[in-house]
Amino acid sequence: MEWYLYIAVIAVGFTAGFINTLAGGGSAISLPMLIFLGLPANVANGTNRIAIILQNIIATTGFKKAGVLDFKIGYKLGIVSILGAVLGALIAVKLNEALIRAIIGVVLLFMLVLIIFKPDIWIKAQAGKTGSKLSWLSFVIFFIIGAYGGFIQVGVGFFLLGGLVLHEKLDLVKANAIKVFIILLYTPLALVVFILQKQVDYKLGLVLAIGNMLGAWTGSKVAVSWGPKFVRWVLIVSLLGSAIKLFWFSD
Repeated sequence: MEWYLYIAVIAVGFTAGFINTLAGGGSAISLPMLIFLGLPANVANGTNRIAIILQNIIATTGFKKAGVLDFKIGYKLGIVSILGAVLGALIAVKLNEALIRAIIGVVLLFMLVLIIFKPDIWIKAQAGKTGSKLSWLSFVIFFIIGAYGGFIQVGVGFFLLGGLVLHEKLDLVKANAIKVFIILLYTPLALVVFILQKQVDYKLGLVLAIGNMLGAWTGSKVAVSWGPKFVRWVLIVSLLGSAIKLFWFSD
């Protein structure tokens, strides 16, 4: 591979890591790049997981240092999401993915309407709710989100944010911190599956990870410094782009 392509991969990784840390949907940029470089789609999917893991280590560390990451909530919801992801992976072959993608597109558009016309619930943590004990409904919601992640993965960050903001009543910065931590917990399990199936290009994965880590570091700094209002606009753009892709550019 030519030297300039390595630079391009790092640049794409930076953009994906930045978007993933602030909102979600960054893999919609990195996966096409890996496929463009000649990787089969399944290998590109597996290779991308290396970058996702390292990206979220950096993002989690950044949010932890800034004091906005609640590990207690993160671990509890993360374990439930892992269990859901296992179930989702097991039933994936039995569901119509095209139908699921259409449904997800509608839900993303609904979230987009909420974030545009009800900005306060995304920007401000609701008094008396943040840090409260998790209800049984919290575990149900995040089990379902984990199942979705195990089945399709596309846009799972949006749904984690939706659950953390709309149900757990966190602002977008704190919600993003827990989101990247949850994804960090369950992504290694997916990577193991791809490794066992010999569907990982380690060299490209590590090159991509350089960009993802830089993007994640920058994204965590920006999220804390610029606050929920800026993160909201990034989320709006990412949601719109992902919804359009699901409706009009699905296979």
